[in-house]
Amino acid sequence: MTIETESTGGAGPHDVGEAGHRRRVALARLAIGLAQGIVLYLLLRASEGEGATWSRQNPELFAPAVMVALFLPAVLLSGVGKLRLGVYAVWSVVAGAALALLAWHDIARQAGEGREATFPLFAFGAAALFIAHHLIVPADRERRLIASFPAYFDAAWMAGVQLVLSIGFAGAFWLLLFLGAALFNIIGLSFLGDLLEEGWFSLPLTGLAFATAVQLTDVRDGLIRGVRTVALMLLSWLLLVLTLLVGAFLCALPFTGLSGLWATGSATALVLSAAGVLIILINAAYQDGRPDTRPPPVLRVAVRVASLLLTPLVLIAAWGLYLRIGQHGLTPDRIIAVACAGIGAAYAGGYGFAALRTFWSKGDWMRALERTNIVTALLEVGVIVALFTPLADPARLSVADQTARLARGAVTPEAFDYAFLQSGSGKVGQAALARLAASTDQTLSDRAKAAQAGEARADAAPLKPVIGVLPGAAALPEAFFQIVRPGDARETCRAVGDCLAAAGPGIGFPDGDILLVQSDTVTLYSKDAEYGTWWPQGTFTPVVCEGASTVDARDLLRQGRFRATEPGRPALDTGSPVPAELVAIAPPKC
Repeated sequence: MTIETESTGGAGPHDVGEAGHRRRVALARLAIGLAQGIVLYLLLRASEGEGATWSRQNPELFAPAVMVALFLPAVLLSGVGKLRLGVYAVWSVVAGAALALLAWHDIARQAGEGREATFPLFAFGAAALFIAHHLIVPADRERRLIASFPAYFDAAWMAGVQLVLSIGFAGAFWLLLFLGAALFNIIGLSFLGDLLEEGWFSLPLTGLAFATAVQLTDVRDGLIRGVRTVALMLLSWLLLVLTLLVGAFLCALPFTGLSGLWATGSATALVLSAAGVLIILINAAYQDGRPDTRPPPVLRVAVRVASLLLTPLVLIAAWGLYLRIGQHGLTPDRIIAVACAGIGAAYAGGYGFAALRTFWSKGDWMRALERTNIVTALLEVGVIVALFTPLADPARLSVADQTARLARGAVTPEAFDYAFLQSGSGKVGQAALARLAASTDQTLSDRAKAAQAGEARADAAPLKPVIGVLPGAAALPEAFFQIVRPGDARETCRAVGDCLAAAGPGIGFPDGDILLVQSDTVTLYSKDAEYGTWWPQGTFTPVVCEGASTVDARDLLRQGRFRATEPGRPALDTGSPVPAELVAIAPPKC
């Protein structure tokens, strides 16, 4: 006998607590989205117009700020309400610091002015952050250092679907705003269109829209799981198609040979891309490995075959890299490709072992795939961090390899790629080029100096700059006369009197700084202790008030009127009513 009682409709303490928790999470996410939009607007202001001076002078600060503002909010939005407060705070600080340090190193290794964060930093940094975050969330949820594979699968794929839907929501939101602006324009009202063009309005609004989408998709957990189920089903059947194509490709290679593949010039990238897509589709079919989520028999066969096909694909990519590096040496792109091939080899080994094991362990279908995914996820984060820090800086490794090839005669001085050292490998490359320019081998020295000056002809080596110092002042270091990039102010010092120089400590600047003084500009050079060279940091422009006569900066130096206004990297007081600022644009009006 069953007794039914009528519900009173009231909410229990647990329901009230859950509702309050959801409200706090929603408010936190909206605050994060709004804050991200405001910060991005401030950074945008600092990169254009009058504010661009600061961003150009301080790229080591500006690039990390951009990196953190773009990607850290994703961690904050995803982690709030899912991580314990202590873990959430520590992980947020660690993630922000890691993003900032990666961006700082990316800028610090570059040479000259106009330094900006590179595209690979953003792409690989975002990938490492996504992987690391979804290693931490399941582990914290299960209170374990290494969580179960189903927990990792659930967190990562749910977050992927949530990210796609949130971006789509923000895009649709903006399409509606543009549609509304167009409607208002028809009747002669342009206020909405004008607002959408203002960064102070559009960027915070975008941050709010994205945060709202994250909150809505997080609340509707069942909806997201339904979308994920459909996406996994479609992707798993695409695995069958790609497995047939890759199998046919590998079967055709013995008859066609590899020469056509190498002739494309992008064989390694194509083959590694195919391997990467196979890995994603294999996981879409395998899902979390539970018996109730196993795919149909035909897809189980496709998973096994695709897992075995990864090995020949990675071997082909590795062979292509080996041949290319043997012919032309290392470059930053090839080092990144080597790293990708290494990660691909880890997947291929683990997946191949899992596929072969199914033949003698029927009840343990592809179980080794799970351990492979966890280990390679950790490996991916470590490799990305190494590539974008001094641990395995591709520019440093490439320069070392290219100069070693030159030293052992693998490449002749006539065929050596001096342009790569000058413009393709940052400070470490230009320092290596300066060493080659000082070589006793005349051919090598002439060609290196021509590359330093941006000239194509080896017989057009630049003359040594003529730079004077004040009577009684110490002689300039010989390395300061090495011109390291086209357009350097030292190139114009061709006659006695054209240029004077003053060591920084004599006028209040840091030790290692040198001021190169010309008639109308003063260029600040700072010594790089690691490479022993001097890099231009910016230009002082002596301010001349309206109606005043022109001031020759060299005369100001001779008269002892150059003095630092503050310690560190200060402004320069020339005795004018307004101190000259360290700028790369026209001086302000008095």
